[in-house]
Amino acid sequence: MNITEKQQRICDRYGLRAQPSEPMVAVATGSLEQSPIYGTRIDLPENGTISWFIHCGDHSDALDFYQPLHASHLQELLPQVLAYLALPSGARFIVDRSGYEDVWMDE
Repeated sequence: MNITEKQQRICDRYGLRAQPSEPMVAVATGSLEQSPIYGTRIDLPENGTISWFIHCGDHSDALDFYQPLHASHLQELLPQVLAYLALPSGARFIVDRSGYEDVWMDE
């Protein structure tokens, strides 16, 4: 996926190298009404197709917590996260629907 101007600005704000996202993401669709919104980007596994894991509210260890979705569905489901999808592997973010934002890298 191409890096948008807004995504590049987010990366620049935090001093991080922009990295294009894969077309697929993992979203906890059962949590979409909760807040805040959390995103975690892992190193893409060998032969993997998903590096972004996104959920709202409390996390669950349930095996079916995340569902694979095409990133284009985020425009409808969670448009707030689109600006963060170019953050590099190891990045995490928290945003809420009132404008709160935090971005950091895993150690």
